[in-house]
Amino acid sequence: QVQLVESGGGLVQAGGSLRLSCAASGRTFSTYAMGWFRQAPGKEREFVATITWSGGATAYADSVKGRFIISRDNAKSTVYLQMNSLKPEDTAVYYCAANSRLLVVTRLREVDYWGQGTQVTVSS
Repeated sequence: QVQLVESGGGLVQAGGSLRLSCAASGRTFSTYAMGWFRQAPGKEREFVATITWSGGATAYADSVKGRFIISRDNAKSTVYLQMNSLKPEDTAVYYCAANSRLLVVTRLREVDYWGQGTQVTVSS
C-alpha cells in the first residue's frame, strides 16, 4: 500500500512558476513509476507527466512539454513537478499517481494509487 500526499499548489500569475511535491509512504517507492495528472473544472482528468522508477526517463503531455519538468528523489520518497511559464489553461487540481507494474504511467486505468490533489490556479 502506498499513500501519496501532494503539496505546493497555490495561486500564481501567468508566466510564473510553481513546484509541486508528492511525498509517498511505504518502502517500495523506488520501484514505482510515478506520474502527474490534472483535472480542470468540467473536464476529464488528463495526463501531464511521468517518470520511471530510476528517474532515467520521462514523458510529457504536448501541452506542457518544454515548460514542466518531472523529477524524483527516491531517498526522500518524493516526486516533483516544476511548472514554469504557467498559463491560465494550466489551472486545475493536480494529482500524483503511482504504478507498481509498468515503466511509466500515462493512462488513468494504469494508476494503482492516487494522491488527494492540490489546486493550482493561474491568473491572467
